[in-house]
Amino acid sequence: MEQIYIIMLIALAILAVTDLMVGVSNDAVNFLNSAIGSKAVSFKTIMIVASLGVAVGALYSNGMMEIARNGIFTPSMFSFNDVIIIFLAVMITDVLLLDVFNTLGLPTSTTVSVIFSLLGASVALAVYKVYVSNDSFSTLGKYINTEKASEIVYSILLSVALSFALGSLVQYVSRLIFTFHIEKRYKYVAALFGGVAMTAITFFILVKGLKSITFVPSEVKDFIKESPFTIIAYSLILWTIVCQLLISVFKYSVFKFIIIVGTFGLALAFAGNDLVNFIGVPIAAYQAFEIWAAPGQTVGATEFMMSGLEKENLPAPFIFLALAGLVMVYTLWTSKKAKSVIETEQNLSRQGEGNEKYNANNLSRNLVRAMMYLGNIISFILPKSLQRKLDAQFVQPEYTGKRDEQPMFDMVRASVNLIVASILISIGTSMKLPLSTTYVTFMVAMGSSFADRAWDRESAVYRVAGVFNVIGGWFVTALAAFLSSAIIAYILFVGEVFAFFAFMIIVAIFFYRSNQIHKKKVKEEEEIKSLRKEDIVTLKEMITESSSQISKVLRKTSALYSNVVDNLGLQDLAKLKENKKSLKKLEKEIDELKSNVFYFIKNLDENSVEASKFYILILGYLQDMVQSIDYITSSSHSHVNNNHKKLKFNQIRDLKIVDAQLQELFSRLEESFKTEDFSKLDEILRDKKVFLDTVSELITKQITRIRTTETSPKNSKLYFSLLLETNDLIKSIMNLLELFKEFNQQNNKK
Repeated sequence: MEQIYIIMLIALAILAVTDLMVGVSNDAVNFLNSAIGSKAVSFKTIMIVASLGVAVGALYSNGMMEIARNGIFTPSMFSFNDVIIIFLAVMITDVLLLDVFNTLGLPTSTTVSVIFSLLGASVALAVYKVYVSNDSFSTLGKYINTEKASEIVYSILLSVALSFALGSLVQYVSRLIFTFHIEKRYKYVAALFGGVAMTAITFFILVKGLKSITFVPSEVKDFIKESPFTIIAYSLILWTIVCQLLISVFKYSVFKFIIIVGTFGLALAFAGNDLVNFIGVPIAAYQAFEIWAAPGQTVGATEFMMSGLEKENLPAPFIFLALAGLVMVYTLWTSKKAKSVIETEQNLSRQGEGNEKYNANNLSRNLVRAMMYLGNIISFILPKSLQRKLDAQFVQPEYTGKRDEQPMFDMVRASVNLIVASILISIGTSMKLPLSTTYVTFMVAMGSSFADRAWDRESAVYRVAGVFNVIGGWFVTALAAFLSSAIIAYILFVGEVFAFFAFMIIVAIFFYRSNQIHKKKVKEEEEIKSLRKEDIVTLKEMITESSSQISKVLRKTSALYSNVVDNLGLQDLAKLKENKKSLKKLEKEIDELKSNVFYFIKNLDENSVEASKFYILILGYLQDMVQSIDYITSSSHSHVNNNHKKLKFNQIRDLKIVDAQLQELFSRLEESFKTEDFSKLDEILRDKKVFLDTVSELITKQITRIRTTETSPKNSKLYFSLLLETNDLIKSIMNLLELFKEFNQQNNKK
């Protein structure tokens, strides 16, 4: 029987590695966002510094491991078999849940995931034990460490409000000191600012963290405990001098220095606080196995109670911490999903305008409206002279470079994000409270961006909606982790070995499918990003870019039209549904092009006013084409989805005639625009009447059918709708061609 538990431990080790990889992918945003968003130093430097922080931080996490052993449930109330089932359920739930969020590109809390997974699995087994023993459910409190669990949950919720408030306050004060024109006051206050920042980082990260490392001498720990103010005072003096030397002698930016050290510190804090989320459970399982399999122990796995896990001084093996650090560093460099999560937080905290990832909702609209009313009241109370002085501190310099090279925010905000988040996480770690690093860093970033007036009237409703979406995802994480872990634990308990192997197969299949989905999503996002061409400045570039966009839309419209006609004839609802998804992607691409019009026009040279008008009209005709194919696709899907009668053979045959003509047209046009050979546009325009006459003839034929043989009003409605939208589609294409031909001729004359 011992062999099956060894196999389970091996499975837990594999799940631990997997959890480390998906966890770091999700949490990399916590310590990389500020440095990457500010573009203070190169990406390679950021990664090297973060990797060192993660590797060192792994050694700081020893004191947190008891959370997994006895922080949520009471081990003495469970047998060895029970705790192994609990730990398996937790790890299976954790890796699946985190991978879902990574695939969606949403930051969630690994702490919340593991805490509520532990709670769900232990509650499920506790309820089962109470039920089979005919005991009162009031005894559940003996099985669950309610006091510690409540303390952890309260600390996590408190950290959300505290992080936002402190991030806002520190950023507002920092901005009043430095303004957006940092160079004006830099030489007067930067050294002191750097001294305070570096003191905070070194004291809370490097000094307080030493208390949790087992191999640090007790004399050092006693000195840290007894002399905190002495350490702070000397650190402040030392770091202020160092920062002044950087400014005066080495001519190096204090903010860059803070960002580099802060990234190291926050990565260290992340690893020290969050490593328990990834390997705490497998290490607890390994320690439980050691206790149960000790020499001379003869009690079976289902009878041996795990009171041994309640020992306070049960350090995690050093080799496990070191190996975990290596896996985290490897994941940091290789994970593509981490980039998706980072983009989400940067999108919500960036200083400039851009494409908003989230749509506004009623909650965000009402909250923004309420804040505007509050702002009006404050403006009425405050003296106008004071308001003008405060507003002057927030005047931003105009950015003149390329939009895709613009930092998301400046180095002042990046420094504040790192300092405040580092301090809060380190305080939680020193108190052995597994604060959610995601909650803390995300809410600090949101608070600092709010205080920095990054959420103006153009973007506030979208940013607030995004914050609510992410926070909502955290609550979903808690509920999903609790329920999923409880169900998995019960199935493992009842199904035993068979359930164990079944879940291992399910996890493997799930990961394969999620990776395929993420690859597809990344490919789509890259295609969307390729449409962002704000750096076009000449007429030739305008024609080349317009030709490329028209070619893409024509190709996709052609494929959609043909597929819809075929799938409508076959009554294939599943494929018509896929056509609707393809249509949504096409609509998103057109919307992306329209969103970039402002920046596109702004970057064109002074002699390109007509080119701007041409580009706007091109987008209008492309949108008309997409609207036509949208109606054709949606109407066909709705007809089949509502189980209406099939279109008759003659109707499908006639639609295929139109489709064949359109495919030939699309093919000729796509080739012309792809190669930028517009010599045949006149020939195509002369065929305009042929295409429109074909549609007109088919409308006449359908009128005749209605008067003689047609008996289905729904069929006639759909058929006429398809023909009329096809007619509009042809007109939009021809109008686009006439516009392009006219503009191209005018350009050639110049």
